Amino acid sequence: MFKDNKRTAKGSDTLIGMGSDIQGKLRCEANLRLEGKFHGEIETTGEIVIGESGEAHSTIKGNAIIVAGKVFGDIITEGKLTITASGQVDGNVSAHTLVILDGGVLNGISIMERPAVSRVPSPSPAGKSSKEVPQSEAG
Repeated sequence: MFKDNKRTAKGSDTLIGMGSDIQGKLRCEANLRLEGKFHGEIETTGEIVIGESGEAHSTIKGNAIIVAGKVFGDIITEGKLTITASGQVDGNVSAHTLVILDGGVLNGISIMERPAVSRVPSPSPAGKSSKEVPQSEAG
């Protein structure tokens, strides 16, 4: 009669709906969708979506982040940050991949660093000494 629902608590999504106004620190392992207002810190290992009606006055850390609403604060992700045509970010961003669609707004500094890659000097031709290749420093 009832379907077997195999979703676990870890697989559930978190929704802060339109009309909500929350302050504090939010940490979760699930995906998060914000359609209301949030003041504080947001950190999740899942995807974060700031919907068109969403407004975050926050530092946001997540695996992948989509901004269709407004964010006033810094965003940090090791994944992809997408600012849609209706999205606005007033703050600094650090992301592996940054996508800003036509009409999207970023007022701040963007940092896109890749991990340092160590280089091994190539073998030198006979009779010539090998030169050291400078290593980039992460930092």
